Amino acid sequence: MTKILSISALLVFLSTVGLFAQANEIKFEQEVLDNGLVVIYNIDRSAPVVSTVVHYKVGSKDENPEKTGFAHFFEHLMFESTAEIPRASIDKYINQAGGTLNAHTSMDETVYKFTVPANQIKLPLWIEASRMRKLKVQKEGVETQRGVVKEERNVRVDNQPYGDLIERMAKNIWPGSGYEWPTIGSHEHLNRATIEDFQNFYNEFYQPNNACLVISGDFNVDEAKNYVKEYFGSIPKGNEIKRTTHTFPSLKEKVDVIVEDEKAQLPGIFQGFRGPKLGEDDYYAMSLLSRIMASGESSRLYQSLVNEKQLAVASQMIPFSLQYSGALIFVNIPSSADNIDATKKALDEELAKVVKNGVTQEELTKAKNIVEASSIMSNKNTLSKAMSIARYWAYYNEPEMINTEIDKYLNVTLDDIKRVAKKYLDTDKKVILTYMPVTAEK
Repeated sequence: MTKILSISALLVFLSTVGLFAQANEIKFEQEVLDNGLVVIYNIDRSAPVVSTVVHYKVGSKDENPEKTGFAHFFEHLMFESTAEIPRASIDKYINQAGGTLNAHTSMDETVYKFTVPANQIKLPLWIEASRMRKLKVQKEGVETQRGVVKEERNVRVDNQPYGDLIERMAKNIWPGSGYEWPTIGSHEHLNRATIEDFQNFYNEFYQPNNACLVISGDFNVDEAKNYVKEYFGSIPKGNEIKRTTHTFPSLKEKVDVIVEDEKAQLPGIFQGFRGPKLGEDDYYAMSLLSRIMASGESSRLYQSLVNEKQLAVASQMIPFSLQYSGALIFVNIPSSADNIDATKKALDEELAKVVKNGVTQEELTKAKNIVEASSIMSNKNTLSKAMSIARYWAYYNEPEMINTEIDKYLNVTLDDIKRVAKKYLDTDKKVILTYMPVTAEK
């Protein structure tokens, strides 16, 4: 009887998740300052905190191919000094106020985020306004962060097993576009970059009309508007940014490369396919398919290649969706070099199976439930909400999608899954990178 009641309760929960999401619609107010800065206010009184997010529409795709790594470099330099803030002070101010801070860069965006007690709302706004146009791009800070970023590349890329995977994959998946180089850039470009180079990049992209500020949490909207006007209102509008047009011709042939890797203990097999871009219909179907294929130990690939056939110690699929294109990267780590060919064959069989037969209704329903529950939970956090709202503004100019995008997942059908599987996976135009450990004898 207890088991029956538990199952019934679960079914009731799953059937009401959509109603719960609709009942908790995220409301916000948007304004655009005279200088072009988009500001979005979201009240959330669930906790006495405020999160701020400033989303700049600049990522590595916007860089000069001969000067890569600049977007990521500024993720670090923006924590240096401004005309009003001394060096090593931003972290200190936020920590002393009981808050947290962070930032991230991708191929499409650079995002700065703070969470502070509600009574400290003015602090992150002052900091963000100060560094939006008053950042000190000068020798001391630049050289410090140049060393930090180069060491980060050493740790994350050059000294990691399979460390240059994304770099190699991007160059072959998106040749000739702004996506073909890694966000972290190269030592060569960072070494030869001048103060003037960095200043020019800052002046081009770090402008109010290239950014969105989102404030989410426990605050008074009228007071927040006054603070925003006080700190950001006098910043002049920047020049209109000339965007590069990105084109992505179909892949012409299969790329199959063996990479000798001194850091790897086990072989690695990485297969990359061109995938859908963010927001298009195929993106939602492929996102659900990726969960079915490779999310967790109950996924198809893990069950087949790891549990049943015991060929690999890990089997995953990474959907890599960007503003203008996308990629699907299959990650398989064979348990030994003897299993490489068998692992490749097993993966091909699983892909052929999903192309031919699609997935089951049970698999699709489970994937939808996971996505919906995840969406609900992430929207309970002020920082996650602020980041999502800013993202919807940046990519779609529709912040309201924070309330409606889930419908695009829920409307995916079995036919949609089968269609995208065939469209993107039923091809030999793919990139195969096989990383081989370098033995001591060799």
